[in-house]
Amino acid sequence: MISRTDGRSDSSIRDPVLSFDNLARVDGSARFGFGPNAQALVSLSGPIEVRLAAEQASQATLEVHLRPIANVPATESKFLSSSLASILTTSLILTQNPRTLIQLVVQTLIPAPKWKDSLFASIINASTLALLNSGSIPMKGVICAVALGRVPESRYIVDPSDEEVETMNGGGCFAFVFSDVLDSSESSSKSTCIWSNWRSWSEGGGFDEQEVIRTRELAREAAEGVWERMKKLVHDAEHPPPKTFHGSLSKKAAVKATEHDVDDAKMEI
Repeated sequence: MISRTDGRSDSSIRDPVLSFDNLARVDGSARFGFGPNAQALVSLSGPIEVRLAAEQASQATLEVHLRPIANVPATESKFLSSSLASILTTSLILTQNPRTLIQLVVQTLIPAPKWKDSLFASIINASTLALLNSGSIPMKGVICAVALGRVPESRYIVDPSDEEVETMNGGGCFAFVFSDVLDSSESSSKSTCIWSNWRSWSEGGGFDEQEVIRTRELAREAAEGVWERMKKLVHDAEHPPPKTFHGSLSKKAAVKATEHDVDDAKMEI
């Protein structure tokens, strides 16, 4: 097997960076990126009051705004916002909060690359994390996304690097919803492919159904890795490590401080 420039196997993603943020005046926020740096920061507010013109009687209104790191949002940003809204709607139970607004604001943290599928996968994952961080929107499942590329000799690589993108003749982004609620006959992992934009741009080069099936399964395995990282982040957030005393604080003083906390807990206000 031909090794990749960074030593990864064809089915391996770069070690992702993901975290919950504590942005002010929002209900949830998170960032995500493939590689050493985050590529997208997402904040979520809702359910909140909705404008009368956007109000829906039977369900909440999902509003997505995508802000590039440079310039103002243009046609491409609006297209990606619309695609993101349709993807996220698959996992949200909007009927639980009718006549309200759920507002998602996406801020890209890197300049727009020529091949944007990897960035869009990070945006999808950051949006999922923001929803999990808020805890205010009921969900049917967790959506994870990865990018895939095709290089010469019909090799398929997961999460292409910037150098590998230059040699690709096809590629796209795949999004999967992982859920115990939704029906899924595709995989024992209870995941369903809900969106893809796989395409070929080589001269005279197309793709067939078998190629789409093969790339989808390769992307599914990689998306499961992203899902596992998300579950670990949620677990760590819910079970923070116990507080420890550092510095010059003596053991006796530490015990006294602990006893003081217990006494405070017993006080009746």
